[in-house]
Amino acid sequence: MQKEIEITIAPEHVTNEQIILQHLAKGLKVEISTIKQHKVLKRSIDARSRKVIYRLQVRAYIDENPIIEGNTINYQKVTSDKTVLIIGAGPAGLFSALQCIENGLKPIIVERGKDVKQRRRDLAAINKQGLVNTESNYCYGEGGAGTYSDGKLYTRSNKRGDINKVLQIFVQHGADQDILIDARPHIGTNKLPQIITAIRETIQNAGGEVLFDSKLTDLIIEEGKIKGIVINQEQELLANSVILATGHSARDIYELLHKKNILIEAKPFALGVRIEHPQQIIDSAQYHCDTRSDFLPPAYYSMVEQVKTRGVFSFCMCPGGIIAPCATDLNEIVVNGWSPSKRNNPYANSGTVVQVTLDDVQGYDPLRMLKFQSEIEHLAFDAGGGNLVAPAQRMIDFVQNKLSIDLPKNSYLPGVKSVMLDNILPDFVSQSLRSALPIFGKKMKGYYTNEAILVGVESRTSSPVRIPRDKETLQHPQITGLFPCAEGAGYAGGIVSAAIDGINCANAVLNN
Repeated sequence: MQKEIEITIAPEHVTNEQIILQHLAKGLKVEISTIKQHKVLKRSIDARSRKVIYRLQVRAYIDENPIIEGNTINYQKVTSDKTVLIIGAGPAGLFSALQCIENGLKPIIVERGKDVKQRRRDLAAINKQGLVNTESNYCYGEGGAGTYSDGKLYTRSNKRGDINKVLQIFVQHGADQDILIDARPHIGTNKLPQIITAIRETIQNAGGEVLFDSKLTDLIIEEGKIKGIVINQEQELLANSVILATGHSARDIYELLHKKNILIEAKPFALGVRIEHPQQIIDSAQYHCDTRSDFLPPAYYSMVEQVKTRGVFSFCMCPGGIIAPCATDLNEIVVNGWSPSKRNNPYANSGTVVQVTLDDVQGYDPLRMLKFQSEIEHLAFDAGGGNLVAPAQRMIDFVQNKLSIDLPKNSYLPGVKSVMLDNILPDFVSQSLRSALPIFGKKMKGYYTNEAILVGVESRTSSPVRIPRDKETLQHPQITGLFPCAEGAGYAGGIVSAAIDGINCANAVLNN
């Protein structure tokens, strides 16, 4: 007999099998000896009261042993009879390639950047010298933006596809089993590159191809049908199906589509700053303590507030994390955040952003939101003075409209410069943040403090352009065989949702 039950347990006992058994027996009103095995299905922290606990959803096997189910996918060899071109080797591209192989199709991934190993040199140049390689950076290259910016796997995309399948594939390629049960699964920037490499090797071993340093520069279209692509201005690759999974920062792709009169649409996005606190402040507030227990991870938070008609919200929160320079072009500042698997850095950071609507940027140009985004990033670069030095301000100084005399120690390696952020951010963004931050401070003790630093700008929360597609076939309404996919097309937001959309597009290719 199998029974599922939720139990609560102290943090220091969360991995103690004997104590878990005692809680199960008590909750199920059975003898411990009758519980042959148990399996933790979900695990989450509940810090709503002063006594922090773990909540475990557990399946108990009473007087029976579980049937061991194999979750490993065996990828069979594919031939070149049916080829699918996949543009981009981010999570959408990689998972669409795996699904193509499952479907008996041969994927060829075309990636403008380098493999994960080669990317490291370019990231070091960004962090230490402020030098941006426009084809290899935090956003471009194998694994996409997520590879070196955290590997957070939390998603609300339950209705879009099989989240568990995505997590199982990560585990199959080296991720910790804990991601299958944690409420907020996280791999960590230090571990994700090896996992991405293993996924690529699976694709290649099954007969798929991955082409690096291969930039899409044109689409070959005849009579409304895709026939192939051009890479690096010279090489043609022919196929009747192209999955466009280029991510939210590949501005040249939007410009190419617009130049070829292929329908694209302006899309709302969010804009703001990345806010960093000492992790101890967040731990103390969330866990109601002076010092965090060794049995608890660095604390997480999520904030949202409606300021008049605009939403202000935290985004991509990184406990024990680092603020990273994520520009993809010269003379722009873009910041993001990441955490190692142990989340053991002394700072906590989160994007804190304001909704930008289509009405905020007047006109009919489908690229107008992208241009607006770019203008803010260039203003931030100019304010910082170059070398990816980022404009910054202490939190209370920002709210009180004061220039910070000095700035707190922080994790942003290229460096920060004290600047009035009002000179960079649009007035409606500044005023919305100025209203929301003190309210956030009332919701979480210690949040509203001058020990916190605001670093600008957080501008790549999502794509400012949507590439439309048919709801049923997932093809572009004008181009048969072109499948806009994931974040770059405006249909995903994060690693797991992008992976799911990649899987869905691969299945759409098969169905069509």
